[in-house]
Amino acid sequence: MRNMEGEIIVIDNNSIDGSNAFFQNKFEEVKFIWNGANVGFAKANNQAIEMASGEYVLFLNPDTIIAEDCLEKVIAFISSQKNNCASGIKMIDGSGKFLKESKRAFPDPMTSLYKISGLAKLFPHSKTFAKYHLGNLDKNENHEVDVLAGAFMMIPKNILSEVKGFDEDFFMYGEDVDLSYRIQKAGFKNFYFSESSIIHFKGESTKKGSINYVKMFYKAMSIFVKKHYGGSKAGLFHLLIQSAILLRAVLASVARFLKWIGLPVIDASLILMSFYFIKLLWSTFIKREVNYSPNMLIIAFPVFTLLFLTSSYFSGLYDNGFRQSRLNKSTVIAILVLLSVYALLPESLRFSRGILLFGSLTAFVLITATRWLLWKGKIIERAAEEDENNQTIIVGSPDEFKEAIHLLEKCGKKERVMGRIEVRETGDEKAMGTFNNLSEIIQLYPVEEIIFCEGILSFKKIINTLPQMPYWVRIRFFAKGSETIVGSDDKDSSGELISKEENYRLANAVYRRNKDLFDISVSLFFLLTFPLHFIFKKRPVHLLKNAFHVLLRKKTWVGYAVDERGKPFIKPGVITTTGLPSCLNHLPKESLYATDTLYARHYRALHDFELVWSNYRLLS
Repeated sequence: MRNMEGEIIVIDNNSIDGSNAFFQNKFEEVKFIWNGANVGFAKANNQAIEMASGEYVLFLNPDTIIAEDCLEKVIAFISSQKNNCASGIKMIDGSGKFLKESKRAFPDPMTSLYKISGLAKLFPHSKTFAKYHLGNLDKNENHEVDVLAGAFMMIPKNILSEVKGFDEDFFMYGEDVDLSYRIQKAGFKNFYFSESSIIHFKGESTKKGSINYVKMFYKAMSIFVKKHYGGSKAGLFHLLIQSAILLRAVLASVARFLKWIGLPVIDASLILMSFYFIKLLWSTFIKREVNYSPNMLIIAFPVFTLLFLTSSYFSGLYDNGFRQSRLNKSTVIAILVLLSVYALLPESLRFSRGILLFGSLTAFVLITATRWLLWKGKIIERAAEEDENNQTIIVGSPDEFKEAIHLLEKCGKKERVMGRIEVRETGDEKAMGTFNNLSEIIQLYPVEEIIFCEGILSFKKIINTLPQMPYWVRIRFFAKGSETIVGSDDKDSSGELISKEENYRLANAVYRRNKDLFDISVSLFFLLTFPLHFIFKKRPVHLLKNAFHVLLRKKTWVGYAVDERGKPFIKPGVITTTGLPSCLNHLPKESLYATDTLYARHYRALHDFELVWSNYRLLS
């Protein structure tokens, strides 16, 4: 907004992440509205419309980045249409891919049917079948369209006054379609503007598999149909919507089942099947002379399957989203665990290392194929690959490079950085190259991640460069003064955020599971050896009581000495990070906080063991 007069209004719908406190005394030129409840997208924007004093109003999602000349260009375009139109924009995701929802038609019955049936995907450029996303219209040209995407809607104030803003019957979803419809009915036009672009990360779309989303979307579409369609058309549309929602609800339910129960059950079936299949091949073609005991195999294979699943769980296989590297790591760990357990078995119980090894590898192939099919069928999500060996280059000035390195150092990713790409030709011998030959550098070196620094390099240049980047390169953005690196690899992933805030191991799902495993193991050990504690403990019953509380997830053996204050949440501890119960902690509060911070940042299960072992007498 450097070349225009304007105002910025931010509406917070009662967020619970400390936004209000964070923004105190920052951005004094911004007008904040702090709602005491989540009043919904439509009502919140209407609050801002009443405050807005400008000739034009832009509704902008918070998960966006816009080019520096974007607003000037869009306003100039609307002005050229004598202010008789509203405008959307060409949107791309965090990797530079075009977002089809940038241009849409109204969801009439046949358009919806073509989309629901999959015909729109089969014929993506058809004027008839791909009408929902107007696939026949060139994305690089301006077009009159039906629907403006709520992520970016530039509307003259006089049009908003005539149509009376958003309909507050819509809580979330559908309000942009409704407003676009009423703008047209009032005699104005909606345009898709292609001469500038914005990045829309779309992190919210990761929640679209949830039942809650299905219900909200259904309610929004029902309101729209009742309001704008009548007679048989409304009946047909209502039937189509209900069918689509039912299908989405079924898929959402399947996805939830697979996430919590189904995936381990499917994996267990595949592992068992693999063991039995390899055993059949082994005894038929390799070890014909060996007779394996049926009873032993009936016991052994399920036990080894359970070991495989347990090892996979604690190595991160069942974390949110499918990631091939997790499966690779899980399989290697599981095989090592299986072979180690096998080596400890008495000779009389051993049968074949070969069956275990090749059975595990077969299970790995089958699980990989199954995960791929479930992902292609949109039953499960795919998480972005996090290869610790990813090579990163940073595009920016020397000062911007230092700032970015400082943030990466906090989360242990500094070692990935190969070097800096100059924004301007300065002859810096330490730089790998310049922005103008970025494509050649990517082809020459094994670059898998680029961090673009905005400052000397404009967002406009960055946005225009994204579509030219190879598909395998992950893109991240560092805005001047933001103290944050952000990025999302596609429209269906919530993305990554690196900030100056503390990075805690305890925030990592694998470390949290390790802590849970430690708690369970220690509790079971104390319960199984309870007669001994009557000899060594003055209050053994209290120790057993604590063991039960930890097993029931009401406590943890080692907890914080003071409240978490922004650190990852853990249950109250039997003892604290100092090794003492909270009632015996007499250090200053800031000292206790420092001990807690160190514990959360560098958590190791071995440290919990050391604290419990050395403070056994205090566990009662």
